[in-house]
Amino acid sequence: MNKARAREMRLITALFVLSCLLKTTTTSPATWAYSRDDALAWRPASSLLHQLRHLGVRALIRDDAEATALASADFGNMSDAQPPAAAALYPSCPEDLATLLRASCTRPYPFPLWVDVLRAALAHGLTPRSWTDYLHLTVGGTLSNAGISGQAFRHGPQISNVQELDVITGLGEMVRCSKEKHGDLFDAVLGGLGQFGVITRARIPLTPAPARARWVRLFYTGAAALTGDQERLIGVDLGTAVSGLMDYVEGSVVLADQGRVGSWRSSFFSDADAARIAALAEEVGGVLYCLEGALYYGGAARGGEADVDQRLNVLLGELRYARGFAFVQDVSYAGFLDRVRDGELKLRASGLWDVPHPWLNLFLPRSRVLDFAAGVFHGILRRDSTTGAMGPVLVYPMNRNRWDADTSAVLPEEEEVFYTVGILRSSVPASTDGGRQLLRRLEEQNEEILRFCEETGIPCVQYLPYYADQDGWEKKHFGLAKASPTAACKFPLASVRGQGDQSVDTDVGGGHSVIPCICPPV
Repeated sequence: MNKARAREMRLITALFVLSCLLKTTTTSPATWAYSRDDALAWRPASSLLHQLRHLGVRALIRDDAEATALASADFGNMSDAQPPAAAALYPSCPEDLATLLRASCTRPYPFPLWVDVLRAALAHGLTPRSWTDYLHLTVGGTLSNAGISGQAFRHGPQISNVQELDVITGLGEMVRCSKEKHGDLFDAVLGGLGQFGVITRARIPLTPAPARARWVRLFYTGAAALTGDQERLIGVDLGTAVSGLMDYVEGSVVLADQGRVGSWRSSFFSDADAARIAALAEEVGGVLYCLEGALYYGGAARGGEADVDQRLNVLLGELRYARGFAFVQDVSYAGFLDRVRDGELKLRASGLWDVPHPWLNLFLPRSRVLDFAAGVFHGILRRDSTTGAMGPVLVYPMNRNRWDADTSAVLPEEEEVFYTVGILRSSVPASTDGGRQLLRRLEEQNEEILRFCEETGIPCVQYLPYYADQDGWEKKHFGLAKASPTAACKFPLASVRGQGDQSVDTDVGGGHSVIPCICPPV
């Protein structure tokens, strides 16, 4: 590296300030209800709108049917805000938000997406270390939850990779916080589901970016073999030959009646490969497991193509997958990180993206993951057909010591390794009789899975949780959390609500009883 480049890298100092200002949804000018200069010169549609005329904000406000419909629904497509949103706000600056929070404890406003962060960082040869599988999510949204993916075993979740935040509290105060300054608020907001404030800016550490990814999928005929190899890869036993060789480690469950392998994630395989995999699933009783991994190289990553070839050869020789069922692709680093986008575009083209998503995400202790696999993957999901449902079932381990224990994120009982299970199925459009029946069946299966865990004593914790009442949130989620009581007293959120809940806001967008903002789902 030449001196000029080295000087530039030092100036960047591996930090990236995520600007959340002036981000709005792109819409044709003809659809705007009001211009910036006359944003408040409108005829009130309700007493709430009438009150907002006197706030003095210069933000764009829309109360047309298109804007309010978008603001009243979320990506789950299983519930709408009732009553629906009165209007949608497009803030011009954080002060617009602070003004509204002081007046009505309003909702968060649109943030940049992680894909925007990726593009901006790569322009400087840099990258964040921790990601989600889907990058078209808001920065503030994932930081209000945790933000996990296959890199979390090494770098922790996204909430463990933040150095500083700007937060608007429920009292409308704008507070800059970090571990060193207002640390109680900083820890409470990260993973706090919006309960302690609205994140308007985040400072994220960056690292030099690799150029390429060797993307690997290996199939297993049993859960024990899969989880054993996953744990070796994430370094549970540091003495193994494969420990640390992969930069990304996930896994999934393949059911014989699922159709094309991995549903909308299936473009990895040819038709012939998909047929072989489906036949293997039938041969072993209807359930297969897939280890998904990636090895980064080129750019600033360790080694080049020869090095990654050597690492891959070690992995293919040591891991206990079904021989003949190893599949490898070579893609760009950015292409690998944004891989789910291709599936999204295909579903959108088929009208299968904006459908109900009755997802269930759980954290399980390592000691019970095989019990869960036997009862759920080989039991509930295999026994009760949900023909027509789409979407992956993910399962992979993470190391607790990579999580900041002071944040509000809720983890299972004290085991060093725990698993995330994401049953990420979607229905067909609920407007059809078949769609309504399938949605009910998927929801019933989710309830059955939770009952199974309770009856068998598996101490699971819901990630991205949903509870219908205050009691559920207090006893089953925040009753387990470590959020600072000092922060709760100093920085309360008086009445932030999400759709269907009575206590917290888990999605950045949508809402009721206040003027919300439109932004992508969390």
